[in-house]
Amino acid sequence: MFVEIPSYIAVSDYVRRAKGRSSRKIQQEFEYIRKRYWGQRFWQRGYFSTTSGHITDDVILNYLDKHTRPNNAGFSPRP
Repeated sequence: MFVEIPSYIAVSDYVRRAKGRSSRKIQQEFEYIRKRYWGQRFWQRGYFSTTSGHITDDVILNYLDKHTRPNNAGFSPRP
């Protein structure tokens, strides 16, 4: 994921909420996953984060375009 988090929100809080909300949404949508992971962790406990430093958003999006989609279908979170 490529996200921009305001400085007043801790990365760990953002990740905790993102994992919790996405786990809940996925398990609501897919019953077989809900049954398999009932009472267990859906996501692993760890995560990795880094800052983009002096690299622009366009450079990162270009990188994602080249590495995340088969047939270079593109990645564009912006409208």
